[in-house]
Amino acid sequence: MMKRVLILGSPGAGKSTFARKLQSKTKLPLVYMDQLFWHANKTTVSKHELDEKVKRIVAKPAWIMDGNYQRTLKYRLPKCDTIFWLDYPTEVCLAGVKARKGKPRPDLPWIEEDEDPEFMSYIAKFRTVQRPILVKELQKYPNKQIIVFHSRQEANLFLHKIR
Repeated sequence: MMKRVLILGSPGAGKSTFARKLQSKTKLPLVYMDQLFWHANKTTVSKHELDEKVKRIVAKPAWIMDGNYQRTLKYRLPKCDTIFWLDYPTEVCLAGVKARKGKPRPDLPWIEEDEDPEFMSYIAKFRTVQRPILVKELQKYPNKQIIVFHSRQEANLFLHKIR
């Protein structure tokens, strides 16, 4: 049974949405990496502060944590028992970011109003730049339960089957 859950994938894939749906089914505590990292004024905590926050959370017996923050995977991967990877096409992720513009989100301490070209470029390159790094990290943990979804339909079907 899953108790410590990571949700990974490109920005715009819907990690936070999946996390909320999973939390409503499992009742596990939900932690958004963006909430740990960002202040409402769009400044960030220090690397040290983020590391300390993550270490405190992963020491707990149960959690769902969404967000890549690859630098912190060294703390999170060893402690999780289940990983959901939203491995969606780039176009889906870009559309996901565009669709959330102007909408309040519980995972982010502000409302995204403008399209950030640098962020969109990061997403456009995610499959070729970030994804291989993620694959390499996940290969270090062959005993973890890793569930990969290639579409939102697959993810929603999985969620529907959870009682």
